[in-house]
Amino acid sequence: MAMEDETGKIMADEVDAVEKPPKARVDMAIDTSGPESAGERYRRKRDYLAGFLAENPPEVVPDQPGGEVYEAIIDTLKSIYDPEIPVNIYDLGLIYGVELSDGHAVISMTLTTPNCPVAESMPGEIEMQVGSVPGVGHAEVNLVWDPPWDPGKMSDEAKLELGML
Repeated sequence: MAMEDETGKIMADEVDAVEKPPKARVDMAIDTSGPESAGERYRRKRDYLAGFLAENPPEVVPDQPGGEVYEAIIDTLKSIYDPEIPVNIYDLGLIYGVELSDGHAVISMTLTTPNCPVAESMPGEIEMQVGSVPGVGHAEVNLVWDPPWDPGKMSDEAKLELGML
């Protein structure tokens, strides 16, 4: 046992031998007082996932993210490409939001610059294509400039396509 003397030096006791600890055995850790064997006790129970597997997934509303109509709008936006950059407008980060309510789709988006040559034609093209998605009765595009677009809004796929990763 190590101790300190009055001068601050550490003193250690010397020993000739240390008692060997007993070997650890699995049966020492297992409670054998019950009627079942160790194999039965630790075998996976059949009903382990029964409650989880029996539970139905939450119902997805068609006009919410993950819903059929919403995802069809996202797929449509991914099929529209910026004429100057070979990346779709969704992965490019130009789409700020998609709201869908009772068949009315509202898309908030921006352009790479306010002087973009497609500033007049792009919103109309998006309205037309999103309006043709089954389940969408009317599409509206709101062109916004705040916050301004920057390359940080692009998805990793877009950055990879443009050689930025």
